[in-house]
Amino acid sequence: MELDPFMLARMQFAANISFHILFPTITIGLCWILLYFRVRFTLSGDKAWEYAYSFWVKIFALSFALGVVSGITMSFQFGTNWPGFMERAGNIAGPLLGYEVLTAFFLEASFLGIMLFGKERVSNRMHLIATALVAIGTTFSAFWILSLNSWMQTPAGYRIEDGVFFVESWWEVIFNPSFPYRFFHMLNASLLTAAFLIMGISAWRALKQVDGPATWRVMRTGAAMATLLAPLQIWIGDLHGLNTLEHQPAKVAAMEGIWETENGAPLTLFGFPDEEAKTTHFAIKVPKLASLILTHEWDGEVKGLNEFEGTTPPVAPVFWAFRVMVGIGVLMVLVGWWASFVLFRQPQESRGEHPWLMRALSAMTFSGWIAVLAGWYVTEIGRQPWVVNGLLRTSEVVADHAAATLMGTLLGYVGLYIFLLISYIAALRYLATKPARSLSLLPQAQRFHKAEEEGA
Repeated sequence: MELDPFMLARMQFAANISFHILFPTITIGLCWILLYFRVRFTLSGDKAWEYAYSFWVKIFALSFALGVVSGITMSFQFGTNWPGFMERAGNIAGPLLGYEVLTAFFLEASFLGIMLFGKERVSNRMHLIATALVAIGTTFSAFWILSLNSWMQTPAGYRIEDGVFFVESWWEVIFNPSFPYRFFHMLNASLLTAAFLIMGISAWRALKQVDGPATWRVMRTGAAMATLLAPLQIWIGDLHGLNTLEHQPAKVAAMEGIWETENGAPLTLFGFPDEEAKTTHFAIKVPKLASLILTHEWDGEVKGLNEFEGTTPPVAPVFWAFRVMVGIGVLMVLVGWWASFVLFRQPQESRGEHPWLMRALSAMTFSGWIAVLAGWYVTEIGRQPWVVNGLLRTSEVVADHAAATLMGTLLGYVGLYIFLLISYIAALRYLATKPARSLSLLPQAQRFHKAEEEGA
């Protein structure tokens, strides 16, 4: 069987982005949680919050390192595998990536060292400020990357001369039609991912009986976040879906497995899309529900895939990825509410009576990863065959590499990423099984905190 270099290049980029996105998804949300721990400790002097920070900052550092390293590989691929993209759209993509370096990386690099290693060397106030600035930096990074990705989905503020994109309005480029929805959807997803991570590992510690007072406070923090943010994510997702229906109707048609344009379109809960036959086999449908969800009208019109002959995305991956994302989201709502009901209503000493909750939270530790990956597959596969939606095809920007070269590097990437992912999870397991230490503060950190109180 002859391998297609174009498909191999896409698979290689997909492998890189799938691995890379796991770690920024954790660090963006986790850094804000760490800031919350620092604020609680600063305001109360409660050593449990200090211990929670000391434990989770290790996981943040490990996640941050893997995110940075895998991000460098991503940037190299623009030159090695997709040089046509930078040749055609570099006037827009280059500055946006540069803004990320100037605002996010410089901010993170300036204060990350203080956040990770300065707790015993600077005052508590300075350490709190450093943590806040790193959290702001991670969010700036997401801002610029999502601005570029959103522009590729819904391009605006440009002109094209001799096939090359030029900027006419940076405001329209940055704040393109899908950017607000995509940014807040991803930011909320990062916070949810971090919430279930801290709940899952804390529940694991409780099951292994290596928990301490800080463990339960962290678990309650995650439960409170999940209770609020999981329903909020569904609402943001609905707004995002309406925007996608307006600007990328082919993607929505693939998500829903809708082949013919119709009013009062049914919602397909389950089925097997068949692109050759242009139908969904064994479909379980709810009448008119797709129109209600997508247009907020019972008889609203939803365009089918047959309207986009020659420019339809691969249907099955988009169809299934969307259902995985929604399914995990609903599960997050249910488990988050369950956790809050138990953890906030009952005293700590009786929580051991709920092993099923602890097991459920442990099982949901990496649920955010699954939902985010599924969401990104919907976003990226659903954009095909375009790299810049409606204007520039992916096949026009790929490098001319031999299939054997691409296959070799693809296998190398996948092998390395599997090793790193296993090592990362093993490191988390090792940290999670260490018995809780005494809540006494490190002497120097305690001295700085006392000095600040006396100075106040």
